[in-house]
Amino acid sequence: GMGTLLISKIREEFPDRMMATFSVMPSPKVSDTVVEPYNATLSVHQLVENSDETFCIDNEALYDICFRTLKLQTPTYGDLNHLVSTVMSGITTCLRFPGQLNSDLRKLAVNMVPFPRLHFFMVGFAPLTARGSQQYRAVTVPELTQQMFDAKNMMAACDPRHGRYLTVAAYFRGKVSMKEVEENMLSVQNKNSNFFVEWSLTMFKLLIVTLHRVASR
Repeated sequence: GMGTLLISKIREEFPDRMMATFSVMPSPKVSDTVVEPYNATLSVHQLVENSDETFCIDNEALYDICFRTLKLQTPTYGDLNHLVSTVMSGITTCLRFPGQLNSDLRKLAVNMVPFPRLHFFMVGFAPLTARGSQQYRAVTVPELTQQMFDAKNMMAACDPRHGRYLTVAAYFRGKVSMKEVEENMLSVQNKNSNFFVEWSLTMFKLLIVTLHRVASR
């Protein structure tokens, strides 16, 4: 499609730049367009060859989050796009604001991609809030850590318990303690060691951006 053509041309013009994509996979729950599965299938080759980092987002997972977690009876494309924009904002936070152990796309790829073609990432986000929600509460680091690994908070319709983590990058925003973050991530790894590969030397990449997230309206 047009998107993969642009990726190919950009790669030709700027071969030394990092290329990151946020790729949305189709789902019959949200759209019944016949050609969507073909577009997704045919685009994978270009993503494998020309993208350095691909963040996989699934329409089915977005729909389930809106319906089950956010309790929206009839989710609209606006609700789905709100989740996508929130994820994009969170992932690119380190590019826009200073933080502890700051990172960029190149450093992320170094830590997250064990082999060049294995650059497809599954995204978990916490806490999840509906558009225009007026009810907010403070959440603790253990709560955030537990939620980000929960299948209900994954932006792809894939249960991580049915596979194993090769690498993990955890981005936190707000006034949180790096010591507390490290302790909780280590606890997750120790309690769920069967879900993590043994050979990865850089299993976790941690980042804290002290700037609070501004609530979306």
